[in-house]
Amino acid sequence: MTSEKPPDAPGAAPRVVLLGRAGCHLCDEARAVVERVTGELGVAWQEQSVDDDPELLRRYAEQIPVTFVDGRRHDFWRVDEARLRAALR
Repeated sequence: MTSEKPPDAPGAAPRVVLLGRAGCHLCDEARAVVERVTGELGVAWQEQSVDDDPELLRRYAEQIPVTFVDGRRHDFWRVDEARLRAALR
């Protein structure tokens, strides 16, 4: 469950990372918010499944979906659209 969106600039790392897993309804809701906000702001994002990495699964399985902005944990369980927009400005 990895999907990459076009970066802000060539070679740029995604500013937003969404950790989730298949079959997670909260992940689906979070993905919709992340896609909408990053699309409107032209910001790169990436999704990664905790099921693909034992360490991520151990650390975050009870908190998914988890969003990171610029490498720092931003939200878990739900993504607040206004808060995400503010963090990306």
